[in-house]
Amino acid sequence: MAAKTVHLNWNPEEDFMLSDNDNHQIVMKKPKGVSASDLLPMALIGCASHDVVEILNKQKQDLRELKVTAGATQDDDPPWRFRKIHIHYQVTGKGIDPDKVRKAIQLSEEKYCSVYNTLKDAIEITNDFEVIEA
Repeated sequence: MAAKTVHLNWNPEEDFMLSDNDNHQIVMKKPKGVSASDLLPMALIGCASHDVVEILNKQKQDLRELKVTAGATQDDDPPWRFRKIHIHYQVTGKGIDPDKVRKAIQLSEEKYCSVYNTLKDAIEITNDFEVIEA
């Protein structure tokens, strides 16, 4: 079983600096950084997008660009629980097969994306996609 450690360092200027073991850093706290709650949908689309790109490349699709958005719904009151995340994929390339995009997203969800598989029983996660000819 893989074990991973991430780090947080807070300083008196009220900056929260997150980092991984390779010291890639994310500033957390508005206005200079990302809000803590935005990190959850960001992690989800980051994980899923990586999978989708890898799968489409293995399927020999001429992928030129991928843009992904995640719209999240949270409760209005503390602890502001997430209820739903909708992911929209915008796939740009030459002759991209929509069935292969659908399959890549499905494989990410069902087999590869650890974030999706961690969240799927706790949050409603939906998706759609569009293919744009380059």
